[in-house]
Amino acid sequence: MTREYILGIDHLGLTVSDLAATKSFFVDALGWEEVGGRPDYPSVFISNGAAVLTLWQQKGDNQRGFDRHANVGLHHVAFKLRDQDALEAVFTTVQDWPGVVVEFAPEPSGAGPKIHFMIREPGGNRIEFAYDPR
Repeated sequence: MTREYILGIDHLGLTVSDLAATKSFFVDALGWEEVGGRPDYPSVFISNGAAVLTLWQQKGDNQRGFDRHANVGLHHVAFKLRDQDALEAVFTTVQDWPGVVVEFAPEPSGAGPKIHFMIREPGGNRIEFAYDPR
């Protein structure tokens, strides 16, 4: 068995329709830091100190948009929050951020006790924010 060799996710790469808007969302709204990138691709690497995302600018005219039911690949990325106050603070910050689409406001996940909310960031990816007291 080799599962013990894998320590976790090194980074998650997301293709976005608007690199500048997505970078601004993570850096200005959520407080992440730019830690690198490749202007020739173009891409930006960002981190909150615990996770690293690579944001890649979509190329070409095929901007059909995100469809978790029809496309193979990312369904959503979920970020764990330290407590319900943090969840509410993040929701308050992002709910009216330019280009953000709120799918649903904070609510129990299933029967709970996890509380979560779901948005689409300005570059089109679906993001869940969750707090689980267990």
